[in-house]
Amino acid sequence: MQGYIRPDGSVGIRNSVQVIFMVECASHVAKNIAESFQRPDVQFFGFSGCYPSDYGYRLVKNLATHSNVGAVLIVSLGCENFDRDGLAREVKASGRPCHLLVIQENGGTLETIKRGKALVADMLEEIARVPRREIDFSDLIIGTICGGSDGTSGITGNPAVGRAFDYLLTQGARCMFEESGELIGCEDHMMARAASETARDQIDLAMRKAKRYYSIMGLGSFSNGNAVGGLTTQEEKSLGAYTKSGDSPINGVILPTEVPPRPGLYLMDVVPDGEPRFGYPNINDTSEIIELIATGCHVILFTTGRGSVVGSVISPVIKICNNPQTYRNLSDDMDVNAGRIISEGASLDDVAQDILHCIRAVAGQELSCSERLGHSEFVLTYKAFDYEKSGCRIA
Repeated sequence: MQGYIRPDGSVGIRNSVQVIFMVECASHVAKNIAESFQRPDVQFFGFSGCYPSDYGYRLVKNLATHSNVGAVLIVSLGCENFDRDGLAREVKASGRPCHLLVIQENGGTLETIKRGKALVADMLEEIARVPRREIDFSDLIIGTICGGSDGTSGITGNPAVGRAFDYLLTQGARCMFEESGELIGCEDHMMARAASETARDQIDLAMRKAKRYYSIMGLGSFSNGNAVGGLTTQEEKSLGAYTKSGDSPINGVILPTEVPPRPGLYLMDVVPDGEPRFGYPNINDTSEIIELIATGCHVILFTTGRGSVVGSVISPVIKICNNPQTYRNLSDDMDVNAGRIISEGASLDDVAQDILHCIRAVAGQELSCSERLGHSEFVLTYKAFDYEKSGCRIA
């Protein structure tokens, strides 16, 4: 595996230019600049809202300075409230090439697109000279989510990811799982695996918050698609999701954008702090993926039974298909066939090895299926967290 060395000493497995819009009104310009290059290492994303958000700023800042990002072009309309100058300062302070274009000050749509294309072309030449070095699993942060779960998820791909996590942790990797709303009912299992009393208490707090939030908002995580796919109860789905975390000790609880400070396994608490007021903590799988990437993940392991096809900006998404029939239907979209546990009698350890092989290949510059197909989804919504309390969440 080869990594790109960043000025702060971190290493990335991609070296992309990100064109970042500061409000939805600037997204058309950012999209036109990025898509004019027709190459996977030039992407665009941004923050849609007019009004400021501490959570939104943290996410965008962490994505703009992610170790998989080599350079940044910021595209602002000019009258939004996002702190574009502060973001530009932080990106430049990270040692990355960074430019800022304000549409209202650059002659409008066409002129800004023209200038943006020239700046991106220059930055591509510049980041082509970023030094590289050999890396191993201890350099990587790896996250996992599941989506479109069915009756096979809890017996094939999810526990196979857990086996892969257990191995990665022995190699010094940092791993994280989330979906605390879907883990309601599994809190005793997680607390029993806590690496310390502090970690146990923080898992307890995070899960109590999730239960209260979901109860007051009247939310659940069991969809009609889950039922059609053969899942019968919320408990069955939760236990299946839980198996992605493996059997290793859980070192602590982190919030979105809090990069794990050292090797170990972490639960990411995605439920907003304070009184419930935001609806679903994550409105879809893509918003969960983006939170994991903003928390440092180089790679996302995405298990699916019904068959999700999404990818993401910045970090590759490895799709692990739990159901052999779904794999046959969507083989172009799937990186790993965990359904062969059912169709071929493979073991969980066999599929865990498939997953580790795929991580090595993707970290070694092979494109994941979603990257080859051009998937680069992005969703960022409003949330609020009390980051002042976060110092005691990690054991």
